[in-house]
Amino acid sequence: MPSKVTFILGGAASGKSAYAEKLCVNSRKDRIYLATSQVFDTEMRAKIDRHLVQRGPGWTTYEAPMELASVLDSLNETQICLLDCATMWLSNQMLAEADLNTAQDVLLAALERCTADVVVVSNEVGHGIVPDNALARQFREAQGRLNIALAQIAPTVIQVTAGLPRALKGQL
Repeated sequence: MPSKVTFILGGAASGKSAYAEKLCVNSRKDRIYLATSQVFDTEMRAKIDRHLVQRGPGWTTYEAPMELASVLDSLNETQICLLDCATMWLSNQMLAEADLNTAQDVLLAALERCTADVVVVSNEVGHGIVPDNALARQFREAQGRLNIALAQIAPTVIQVTAGLPRALKGQL
C-alpha cells in the first residue's frame, strides 16, 4: 500500500520543520527522522543541534544526504518519516554533479512505494528575485521542478508562512 505523503513547503525559517515535526508527533506512530544535511561548518552544526533539541526524544534518525530510497524502502506502516529536507537533498545532488532527473525519479518512486507515512519538507525558492549567477538559477529551476513533482504525488500539500500553515491541497 503506498504511503500517505504530506508535502510541507515554505520559505527559509518559516516554521515548516516545526510544523512537520508536530504532525509526526501527533500521529502517534513510531517517528523516523530522515536527515539530508551535511555538516560543512560550525553554523550548520549549530542548526542541526538546535533541531535535535527542538525535536526532543522519541525519534530514530537516519542520515542520508544523497541516497534516500534504501531508508524509505525499509520503513513500514507503523512508522511516520519526516524527510527534512528535499532542498538540502537537492543541493547535495547538485554538488555531487548527479543526474538530477534520475535522482528525482528514484526519490519519487521510493516515496510512492514506501508503506510508512512520509512528511516531506522543502523550501519554496521561487518567490525571490532572479539569481545573478548560473548555478543559483539552475538550483532555483531544479528546486521548482522537484517541488512540483512532490506536490503532484502528495495528497496533502501545506504551505507554512510565518509559522502559519495553509492547505494548498487536501486538508490540515
